[in-house]
Amino acid sequence: MRFKMLQLGGLMAFAALQISSFSTGSVLYLVVDKSENTITLYDQSDWLVQWPCTFGNNDISDKLYQGDRRTPDGTFKITSKYPHKKWNKFMRIDYPTKQDYAKFEARKKAGIIPPSAKIGGDIGIHGTWPHEEWAVENLQPWTQGCISMRNDHLNELYQIVPVGTSVVIRQ
Repeated sequence: MRFKMLQLGGLMAFAALQISSFSTGSVLYLVVDKSENTITLYDQSDWLVQWPCTFGNNDISDKLYQGDRRTPDGTFKITSKYPHKKWNKFMRIDYPTKQDYAKFEARKKAGIIPPSAKIGGDIGIHGTWPHEEWAVENLQPWTQGCISMRNDHLNELYQIVPVGTSVVIRQ
C-alpha cells in the first residue's frame, strides 16, 4: 500500500497510513532535505510519507564542529531508538562516521575550524518539548544539530523504521 502526504488547507493528512501494512522485508530509508525542511520515508520504489522538520540554525551547510548547531550531511544509520524525557522519542544516528572524522581533520588542518574544536556527536531525530510543535510548524531552528519533528509525526515514524534504517541528510 502506498502512502502519500496530502495538503488540505494548510493541514497535513496522511492517506491510508497503516503501519501494519509495511512488510518486514521492505527496504526503507529516510531522506532529510535541509533546504526543504522535510524528512521523507522511501521504500525501494517510491516515497511513502513526508513530514516537516527543523534543525539547529538556518545555516544548512555541513556540520563543522561541536556547538555550531549545524546538522551533518551524509549517509548514516539509525543506531538506537528510545523514549526521551524531554523530546518525546529519540532515534540516534551514527554520526560521526569515519568519513566525518576525515572531513573534520582535513578542515582542522586547513584552518577552517579552530584547533581546539571537537567533532561532536549525539545527533539524532527527535520530537519537541510537550506542546511546542509550533517550533517545527514555523520552521524555527532550535536544536543543537539534531533533526526535530512534531511529536505526533515522530511517533508515526518511530513505529515504522527499525534500528539500522539508512538516513541520508542533504542540503
